[in-house]
Amino acid sequence: MGRLEVVAAAEAEWAWAQNRTEGPGGGSVVRRILLGSQLRRLRESRGITREAAGYSIRASESKISRMELGRVSFKARDVEDLLTLYGVVDDGERASLLGLAKEANVTGWWHSFGDVLPGWFQTYIGLEGAASLIRIYEVQFVHGLLQTEAYAHAVVVRGMPDAPPAEIDRRVALRLERQKTLVSERAPHLHVVLDEAALRRPYGDRAVMQAQLRHLIEVSEHSNITLQVMPFGFGGHAGESGAFTMLRFPESDLSDIVYLEQLTSALYVDKREEVAQYERVMERLTEDSPDPSETRDLLRGLLQLT
Repeated sequence: MGRLEVVAAAEAEWAWAQNRTEGPGGGSVVRRILLGSQLRRLRESRGITREAAGYSIRASESKISRMELGRVSFKARDVEDLLTLYGVVDDGERASLLGLAKEANVTGWWHSFGDVLPGWFQTYIGLEGAASLIRIYEVQFVHGLLQTEAYAHAVVVRGMPDAPPAEIDRRVALRLERQKTLVSERAPHLHVVLDEAALRRPYGDRAVMQAQLRHLIEVSEHSNITLQVMPFGFGGHAGESGAFTMLRFPESDLSDIVYLEQLTSALYVDKREEVAQYERVMERLTEDSPDPSETRDLLRGLLQLT
């Protein structure tokens, strides 16, 4: 890809990123990834090493690596110096990329929840808000994007029994805010496969569980939501490794990302061959689980038993 093609791609991606952020948020994280990708392409097209690029902005090779991966914010001066080094001298071309850098540093809505939001989860929320397709397998409980307020409250209390009520309320409010992406103008398609264990395991009292099941039946009718349940009766299945989330973005330049949450951190998997393994697992779970209509029947049956 030539330099002009790289810049043209950046302009198109910037326009896409701006459009995506008209919803509840997420564009700033994606902008960092997009800008980093464009800077890497420009550097490689000129045959410049990361070490030389780092020297030009008075930084280390590792910082260039973090910038190109979109893991750090961008200083305008650093981007300007890199563009000069990479031979981008046209004012219009530089303005497009510098504009992307400025937008990449915009604070997301979730930063207002910084008091209850782990740093490692902030990246995920930004990516979730910018995704066009979200695929999830969950086994422990109903996924946060599909939880009712009362169920979410019960889940948070169970996980943090010593937290003060104000903190519990903040965490629940954060979860409900994330759900707004599903009804935004550019809502993603959400495909969730819930293990039946997630529905059999009670959180809250009987009324809470009944309301949660009714909510799942209702949202499963939405055109942008596909809900399936992997029943106990199927036996062992492809999701033996545990819960995971797959994120896909409208721009083909961004690879799919698999998100694996742990107790105190998270893993973001984007290597093509590793993502492909999760893709195959999700496909098998989809094939082996009842279809959405049959899943609603299963949910209605569970509701009668609750």
